[in-house]
Amino acid sequence: MTDEEPLTGGNVTAGVIRAGDTVRRPAGPWTDAVDALLTHLHAVGFTAAPRPLGRDDRGRQVLEYIPGDLTAPTPAELPSVGRMLADLHEAVRDFAAPPGAVWNRLIPPDREELICHNDVAPWNLVRSPRGWVLIDWDSAAPASRLWDIAYAAQSMGGLQPGLPVAEAAARVRAFTDGYGLADAERAELAGLLGRRARAMWRLLRDGARDGRQPWARLWVRDGPHWLAVADYLDEHRESWAVR
Repeated sequence: MTDEEPLTGGNVTAGVIRAGDTVRRPAGPWTDAVDALLTHLHAVGFTAAPRPLGRDDRGRQVLEYIPGDLTAPTPAELPSVGRMLADLHEAVRDFAAPPGAVWNRLIPPDREELICHNDVAPWNLVRSPRGWVLIDWDSAAPASRLWDIAYAAQSMGGLQPGLPVAEAAARVRAFTDGYGLADAERAELAGLLGRRARAMWRLLRDGARDGRQPWARLWVRDGPHWLAVADYLDEHRESWAVR
């Protein structure tokens, strides 16, 4: 057996290890559906996701290891990350989930249109030799394009109190221009940015109340941050829709 090396750097990495050119993750009720999704993405030529490689003798999910660095994009790189997310949404349009598919629905979406990653954030973004690659697909589940975009634009753009509103608005435009978002959808997205951040705050709050990890741990560290982000995004809602 290849030596195993624990992987760190994300928010939820317990039990995730590297073994040679593979990653091994604890399997959950949703893992079969995630593997089916990743298999589809590989089949249609979407390169910004790891290939699924089945299970090991301990029942763990086995995935292609993606060499590179976990990193936040620079403001100049936001259009390329937006384009990658648009490519993902296009690639999943004809994905047929297996019968009885179970998804790990952590946060209720605004509506369900297609299967989304639901955690498009710097801690899941690898700058690899083949370009941007998204990892940690355990939160994939039905949601809407705009719900996925709202979280990605906020997290990838670093939108938070202290960032000048004009600069934050420019980052939203860069990301959504890269995505190719229609003008008619920008006003709706502007209203979803704060709502999506507040949903993250509620996930941590409720996890802490119920003693569920890792949310209880993250609540102590990040709860005030997400509430402040949600308030900031709601306060300046009109700025996010400006072209």
